[in-house]
Amino acid sequence: MQQKISDQLSTTAERPSGRQASSPRAVPVLTLVSHPQPQRIGERLLLETLANTGRTASLSRSAPEFSRPGLPPGQPLADPFLSRTPVQFAPGTRGRLRLLVPKDGTPVRVAEEPARGAREFLPEELIAGVPLVLAERVVLLLHLTRVPEAPVTQELGMVGQSESLRRVREDISRVADLDVPVLIRGETGTGKELVARAIHQQSPRREGPFISINLSAIPRELAASELFGVQRGAYTNAIQDRLGLFRAAQGGTLFLDEVGEAPPEVQVALLRVLETREVYPVGGNTPVPVDVRLLTATDANLEERIQRELFRAPLLHRLAGFEIRMPPLRERREDIGPLFLHFARQELEAIGEAHRLTVTDPRAEPWLPAALAVRLLRYAWPGNVRQLRNITRQLIIGSRGLPHLRIGDRLEQELTVDPQSAGSPHISGFEDTADPDELSPSRRRPADVGEQELLQALRASAWDLKATSERLSISRASVYLLIDKSSLLRTAGNLSPEEITRCFHECQGNLDKMVQRLEVSRRALQRRVRELGLGGP
Repeated sequence: MQQKISDQLSTTAERPSGRQASSPRAVPVLTLVSHPQPQRIGERLLLETLANTGRTASLSRSAPEFSRPGLPPGQPLADPFLSRTPVQFAPGTRGRLRLLVPKDGTPVRVAEEPARGAREFLPEELIAGVPLVLAERVVLLLHLTRVPEAPVTQELGMVGQSESLRRVREDISRVADLDVPVLIRGETGTGKELVARAIHQQSPRREGPFISINLSAIPRELAASELFGVQRGAYTNAIQDRLGLFRAAQGGTLFLDEVGEAPPEVQVALLRVLETREVYPVGGNTPVPVDVRLLTATDANLEERIQRELFRAPLLHRLAGFEIRMPPLRERREDIGPLFLHFARQELEAIGEAHRLTVTDPRAEPWLPAALAVRLLRYAWPGNVRQLRNITRQLIIGSRGLPHLRIGDRLEQELTVDPQSAGSPHISGFEDTADPDELSPSRRRPADVGEQELLQALRASAWDLKATSERLSISRASVYLLIDKSSLLRTAGNLSPEEITRCFHECQGNLDKMVQRLEVSRRALQRRVRELGLGGP
C-alpha cells in the first residue's frame, strides 16, 4: 500500500502521564508571494486534507480559499486567467509529495522549469520551499509548516509567520520578564537588534532607557571608556567625568552587538560587571553600582574563538543566561513575500505611490512580476533581511512612476541564482518515470548522513559537490541542504570580501589552494572571486 505523506511528516510525543498526544505535525502549505492584487501577498492555504487523510488536494482559480495566518478563510485565487480545472497535490512515493498538472489546465512552472504531468518533491525540498508559478501571474511557495500553530498575539516588531520566527517570539516571551542576560545569535542582517528591543519592550524595564552599541564600531582604545565611563584627569583630554554606556542605561537595558569583537581587557571588565554589578570608570579606583540588564549579540562562532583564545569561556557562560537564535532568511523563505510587502509599503508611502498596493482588479498585470518573485525566493540572501530591505528600496526607486516593478541590470546580476552556492533550494522534481538513481535502493536517506561524515566526504572530494553526492550515495540537492543546515560548514556566500581577498593573495590566485583553505564549493568560490574583480585562477 502507498505510504501516506502524513506518515512521513507527522510525529507523536508522550505526555508525562503516559498517554500519547499529537505533537505539532508538518503540513504542506501554499503561501502567496505574487498576485495581481499585491495586498494579498502572504496569504496561505494549508493542505491539511492531504496531510491528515492522504486525499488529493485541489487548487484552481475558484477554490479553495486563502487566508492570513490565524484569521478565517478569505477568498480563492480569483484570477480569471487561471483555469477552473485544478492542479492537484497528492501523496507521492516514499514520503514525497506529488504535483499533478492537467494538460488543459493552468500552465505551471516549478521555479524555472515548466511542469507537465506529474512532478514529485522530496521532504527536504519542501522544507527548503518550492516556488510554483501559475500562468505567469501568481507565484506560490510550497513548503511545510507545523500545526496546530500557536496563535500569534503580538508580532513583537518582526514580520513573518515561519515556524523559526514563531520560536523566536516564544523565546522572547519566555525570557523577557526575567532579569537574566540574553545572548542573541545569528548571521549579519537577520534582525538581532529587533529581538533585543522586543525583549526590552516586554520586560519590567520598558520605561527605562534602551541603549544599543556595536562594539566592532568602537576603536579598541576607546572601548573601555565608552562602556564604563571616564574619571576626570584619567588621561590628557579627560577634562570632565563621563558616565559611559552602562551608567547611561541605568534602570534599563544595554544591548552590545558584535560582542565577539570585544577586546580582551573589555571582556575581563564585562565579566566583572556581570558578577558584581559594579563598574570601574577608566582612571577610577572606586566601583560604581549599576542596575542594567545586559543583552548581547554576535554572528561569530564564540566556541571557535574560545579555542583560538580570542574569547573568554567564563564570559560566554555569563552572557548566555539564555540564548536566542535568529534564523537566516534562507531558512524562512515563506517570510520573504510578507517582508518584501512590508518594506515595499514603507518605500511606496515615502514616494507617494502607496496606491500600487491597493489594486482591486483581478485582471491587472501583477505589480511584482512572476520572474522577479521567483528570483527573490531562490536567492541565497547572504545579507539576510537587511539585504532584502535594501534591494526592495532599489526596486521601488528604480521603478518609480512605472506600472510594474522593473529589475535593472545590476540587481539582476546580484539576484542571479547559483545552484552551487548551496544557499537556494534546488528543485529535483521528476515525471512519474522517475530518475532511476533517485529511486535506487543504494541511495541513502540524507538524515542518515552525519555532519562529520559530510565534512570528510567534502574534503575527500576536494569540495566538488557532485563527487560528494556520489561518494555519500545521496542526491546533489541533499548535499546542498545538508551543508546549509550544518553547524560545521560555511558556503561561499558566507565569506566576507576581506577574507576572500586575503586568501586570494596568500594563495597567489590558486583556486584549488583557496578551496582547501576556505573549505567551500569550488564553483561558488570561483564566482565570488570574479565578482570581487580578482580574476580567475
